[in-house]
Amino acid sequence: MDLLDYAFMQRALLAAVLVGITAPAVGIYLVQRRQALMGDGIGHVAMTGVGLGFLLSWSPVWMATLVSVLGAVLMELIRWYGKTRGDIALAMLFYGGMAGGVMFINLAPGGSNANLTSYLFGSLSTVSESDVTAICVLAAFVVLVTLGLRRQLFAVSQDEEFARVTGLPVRALNLLTAVTAAVTVTVAMRVVGLLLVSALMVVPVAAAQQLSRSFAATFAIAVAIGVTVTIGGTVTSYYQDVPPGATIVLLTIAAFILLTALATPLARRRARAVAARQPAGDPAECAIPATRAPGGTAGV
Repeated sequence: MDLLDYAFMQRALLAAVLVGITAPAVGIYLVQRRQALMGDGIGHVAMTGVGLGFLLSWSPVWMATLVSVLGAVLMELIRWYGKTRGDIALAMLFYGGMAGGVMFINLAPGGSNANLTSYLFGSLSTVSESDVTAICVLAAFVVLVTLGLRRQLFAVSQDEEFARVTGLPVRALNLLTAVTAAVTVTVAMRVVGLLLVSALMVVPVAAAQQLSRSFAATFAIAVAIGVTVTIGGTVTSYYQDVPPGATIVLLTIAAFILLTALATPLARRRARAVAARQPAGDPAECAIPATRAPGGTAGV
C-alpha cells in the first residue's frame, strides 16, 4: 500500500488504531452510566485547552488534556452537588469551554479560527511525532484503567448504591471514569475531532450490544468495530480526500445499522428456539427471562 510510504500516514494510522481501541473502551462505561453525551461536553471544554496551547506556545494536546481533565472533574462535582441547578452549570461549562477556545486562539500570535479546524474535525496531515508520543502515553493510561479496573468500573456503572455497600470507593471510581473519558477525548481529537469524538465512544458500543448480552463480549466487539472504522476511515480519507473525522463517524453509524439489521432476525430465531424448548403446558408468562444487566449487557 503506497500510503505506508508516507511518514504522516504511518503516524495517522497508528493514532487511528489507538483511538479505535480507547474510545469504545471508555464509552462502554459511559453508556452503562447513561452518560453517553459526556464525551461531547468534554470536547467543548478541551477547546479551551487547545486555545491555551496556542496562546502559551505549548503542546495543544497536553494542554487540552490538562484542561479537559479539570473540566471532567468539575462535571462530576456538579453532578454530585449541583442538584436542580446542575444542568445550567454544565451548560455554562460547555459553552464557556467552546468560547474560551475561540478567544484564546485568536489572542495567540498569528492565531485564527482556522487553526481550530483540525482539532474540531480531525486532520491526518497535521499529526506530528510529538502528537503520536502524547497519544501513545495517554492511550496506555486509558487501556490500563479500563481493563485493569473493569470489574470495579462495571459495578459502579450498574448500581452505585450496591457498589457502595460492597465497599467500593464509588466517588473515586466515578472521578477516575470522568478523567479517563477526558483523556480519551484528547487522544481522539487529532483523528476524529473534538466535535465528533463522542460518536466514536458511544456508537460502537451500541452496535456491539446488538450482537452480545455479556459485558466482556460487548467490550471486545465494540473495540473491534472501533479499530475497523478508524482504520477504514483513515484509509478512505487518504484516497478520496474527504474529512477523516466525518468519514469515521459515518462508517461507525453504517456499522450500527448493518449489525442491527443482522441482529433482528437472529433475535427472532433465538426467541422461537426458546419457545420451542418450553414445555407445552407452561404459559408463556411463566418463562424465566434471561438475566440481563441494565443498559443491554450482562455481568462481567
